[in-house]
Amino acid sequence: MNKLAVVALGGNALLRGDEKGTIEQQEANTMDTLENLVFLLKEGYDLVISHGNGPQVGNILLRNDAGEQMYGVAPMPLDVCVADSQGGIGYMIERMFRNLLNKHGIQRNIISMISMVEVDKDDPAFQDPTKRVGMIYTEEQAKKLQEEKGWVFKPSPKKEGAWRRVVSSPFPKQVMNKEVIESLARQGNIVIAAGGGGIPVYFDENKDCRTVDAVVDKDLASATLASSIGADELYILTDVSFIYKDFGLPTQEKLEFLDHADTLKYLEAGTFGEGNMAPKIRAALNFVENGGKKSVITEAKKLADKSYGSKITMHYDD
Repeated sequence: MNKLAVVALGGNALLRGDEKGTIEQQEANTMDTLENLVFLLKEGYDLVISHGNGPQVGNILLRNDAGEQMYGVAPMPLDVCVADSQGGIGYMIERMFRNLLNKHGIQRNIISMISMVEVDKDDPAFQDPTKRVGMIYTEEQAKKLQEEKGWVFKPSPKKEGAWRRVVSSPFPKQVMNKEVIESLARQGNIVIAAGGGGIPVYFDENKDCRTVDAVVDKDLASATLASSIGADELYILTDVSFIYKDFGLPTQEKLEFLDHADTLKYLEAGTFGEGNMAPKIRAALNFVENGGKKSVITEAKKLADKSYGSKITMHYDD
């Protein structure tokens, strides 16, 4: 049986921070990123791809607000906006990858799936919303929206007097349709799933599927999916080539190989930044804790070069 890898594309894989976000820019970025995955196919891997959606779903929310304010268009809830982003990004990845495989003479089917992720409606994260979404408001506007829609707002740390809507980020219990995802991937199809961390849902007392205003961490959802489908390896692509201890400080140190115990020790000591690397490390740990052989955190352009990337395993090799 072929090895199965889950590759989590970071936000900059599709849209760079200094770009406007035109479709031409996103398609070019996507093609550049996917080029680095071809070596996995040539080495015989089966492949599942997940992706971020932060900038894209943010733009969808802005269009939501503009449509309501300017034209009276009924706004869609956050779960539908996440689904919209999954569809658009999944289509873009699928089309670019088909063209790339044609270039390399590789025959594989590719399918993008809209993915729901089950969460616990009593997850403690719902008591402390922290994820900022949507546009910037004044305090007066925020109070009005809080009264009208029940949204929760917090001050923005980036701009004085600015307020942003915040939602919770619960833990992903399972990615829905995981059996279908695994079956398709094991048959040699490239599957795009769990985009943007998936659409968070829960099941009520009647076992009906219900939505919640929340977002799930993309890397953690990817790790959950990877474990549940028996993936051998999890690749988390970001904008740095290695994990660093004390990144940006005089004590900075490259960490190329880590076992579970040492990674956890560094994490608990606050060695990794909460706003960037720490969530990826938690996802990597989650994967190896649940049977995964290896997690790799690296830069997309360095994926094929095995001299780059930080590898996390349960135990060090003898």
